Amino acid sequence: MRVTTKGQVTIPLNVRESMGILPAETEIDFRQDEQGRWYIEKSQAADKQASRFRTAHKTAKLTLSTEEIMALTRGGPWPSS
Repeated sequence: MRVTTKGQVTIPLNVRESMGILPAETEIDFRQDEQGRWYIEKSQAADKQASRFRTAHKTAKLTLSTEEIMALTRGGPWPSS
């Protein structure tokens, strides 16, 4: 695994999936054992709060039809209901 000039590495997909690591949501910690080996582990966040973007779909209200939205974006006549 190569380290970038910024000190970054990519965690392989199979490792992220097996550990339940989600982009922009999961914090990880680096731990060192008695023999000096390093490990990564998911942080145990006390107050885990979902990203506002991940929960936004639950609060949205559909008030316009697709045809009405398309008419607004194209500047055409408003479709009759």
